[in-house]
Amino acid sequence: MIDYMAVFAPLIAFLLAGLLGRKFGDAFSQVVTCAGVLLAAMISVKLFFSVVLGMSPQTLPVMTWISSGDFEVAWTLRMDQLSVLMMCVVNIVSACVHFYSIGYMSHDESKSRFMAYLSLFTFAMLMLVTADNLLQLFFGWEGVGLASYLLIGFWYHKPSANAASVKAFIVNRVGDLGLTLGIMTAFVIFGTIQFDGIFNAAASKSSDMFTFFGYEFHALTLLCLLLFIGAVGKSAQLGLHTWLPDAMEGPTPVSALIHAATMVTAGVFLVARFSPVFEYAPDALMVVCLFGAVTAFVAATIGMTQFDIKRVIAYSTMSQLGYMFFALGVSAYSAAMFHLVTHAFFKALLFLGAGSVIHAMSNEQDMRKMGGIWKLIPFTYIMMWIGSLALAGVPFFAGYYSKDLILESAWASHSWFGQFAYWMGIAAAAMTAFYSWRLIIMTFHGKPRADHHVMDHVHESPAVMTVPLAVLAIGAMFSGAVLYGGFSGVPHELTLHHASSGEMASELEEEMEIATEDQIKTPVREEVMATVAGLPLLDKEAFFGKSIFVQKVNDTVAAAHHVATWVKILPVIDAGFGLLMAYLAYMFIPSIPAFFVRVFKPIYILLYRKWFFDEIYEAVLVKPIVALGKGLWIGGDKALIDGLGPDGIAAVCRKVGQMVSKFQSGFVYQYAFVMMIGLLALVSWIAFATGLLNFS
Repeated sequence: MIDYMAVFAPLIAFLLAGLLGRKFGDAFSQVVTCAGVLLAAMISVKLFFSVVLGMSPQTLPVMTWISSGDFEVAWTLRMDQLSVLMMCVVNIVSACVHFYSIGYMSHDESKSRFMAYLSLFTFAMLMLVTADNLLQLFFGWEGVGLASYLLIGFWYHKPSANAASVKAFIVNRVGDLGLTLGIMTAFVIFGTIQFDGIFNAAASKSSDMFTFFGYEFHALTLLCLLLFIGAVGKSAQLGLHTWLPDAMEGPTPVSALIHAATMVTAGVFLVARFSPVFEYAPDALMVVCLFGAVTAFVAATIGMTQFDIKRVIAYSTMSQLGYMFFALGVSAYSAAMFHLVTHAFFKALLFLGAGSVIHAMSNEQDMRKMGGIWKLIPFTYIMMWIGSLALAGVPFFAGYYSKDLILESAWASHSWFGQFAYWMGIAAAAMTAFYSWRLIIMTFHGKPRADHHVMDHVHESPAVMTVPLAVLAIGAMFSGAVLYGGFSGVPHELTLHHASSGEMASELEEEMEIATEDQIKTPVREEVMATVAGLPLLDKEAFFGKSIFVQKVNDTVAAAHHVATWVKILPVIDAGFGLLMAYLAYMFIPSIPAFFVRVFKPIYILLYRKWFFDEIYEAVLVKPIVALGKGLWIGGDKALIDGLGPDGIAAVCRKVGQMVSKFQSGFVYQYAFVMMIGLLALVSWIAFATGLLNFS
């Protein structure tokens, strides 16, 4: 029974805070919601040991949801390795955000409502990741969309916040249309929406064709592309990404929760969950890879030019999601999930660290108005350093292990789109390191550029905000090294996961003496160090069980251990180059940025204006649709439908009434005349009706 609370504790907390928050006060809501999500996080960690490490997946029935004839949908919690991994990430990050919000929102008048919304968001995400069928997943998917709308627009008195929440909601509806069609397509192809029924039959349907709008399509490719459209919207991939930076209008804890481990990773989870289907749709995988690669590159170019501290981090989120998707596109599902986990820690750390900076700077978010504050908020400064090191992929922080595994897997795919993704990822890695240190230097170093009244009030955040930063920093530093074996797997030459730690160390030493140089790549050396240090080595097949499926021919994660040394080293050199360029441009020779803006002004404007996506959508889609809507409203609804319908009838009645009212003159002779006319008309009608008058 206690395992159910890993999902339902946040729901109970939401109901208590939402219904009783006003009666019992803000403190009650804060205690209830923090306790609920902390309990869920603790149970999730327990499940990690039993389900993932103990390799004991389970399903927990809740109730029969829909029963109509032969169609039945049960509400069941699917707790396999993939789900539990997501539950741990969601609940741990959400717990940190809940506690952090106590301090960050201390001056807000609607603390109870905010905490309730956070718990509702957490529950919706948990419903999504524990879904056992597509309808249940859609319920959580839409619940996350609703909660994000409420959180982004939490400060509803700000027009910009209202606009951002509506934009996020509408853009996600575009993607959700694809997901809805995908659910319908899955039912047509497989006759079920249960995951097990779909996954078990995927291989047998690998050659089926499907007629869609009069055209023949490969059935599984069509299904995967429709599901991917949903993922594009929720995970802010190129084309449906424009809601993501605008979502920064919400409070900073919302940014951390939405952009770190929860809403934006839902699309990554969806594709990984449907790996048994995507494996038989290679064209769909190619599309996923290309989308991810281009997204990673474009988002990184935009991030280099932004000045809002939260928007820089938001575009880095979009870029890192691109890495995850091109990993999925080359069948490196475990590498994508690895980066999802490590990214959750360091990105939540960066967002909450940025919130601490904003809190210290009296709500200032423009980095051009910061600087010279690192000595005034040293703890936040250190936390931002840790998050930036992990984001840039600097050895041996968490991002180094997961991002490099993705790049190596892309290269190891030996496909043209995999190698394209590798080089896009390399370019994005250099830009990531550049804008990460651009953020650090502009925010913390140099001369203070803020008003002296602001500088006089710069102070470190309270413990309720700094302790969650410390928890996330531990994950940003060590999650990569600790979990590397489970996500990357042990190379096939070294099948050691059945041995104890001591036996593994001795066997590794013996095998390394006889292994060739090609067999002993850098990850193997890292695994040797991890084993000697006492950390567990995990085989990825055991780590994920049957929750992820990869055909042997597509196992790029295993192949990544054998790529050339330069493929492994280049990302690290790349990150160092980006870091060095940032120091040169913003610390040592500060005239460089202005020089580049002047010389490459058209390119700078393109990047600063975010490749003009918003302007293009405004001109091509928004204005024509608004004009069409006004035309249908004024010309169609008001003039045609209402004019000939209720408004037209009412107008005729009104005119008839006005004509008849003229007889109400007050003169007796006029009334007598009208009565005579009426009597004559009545007698005539009776005569014709009864046949007394017949002119034939």
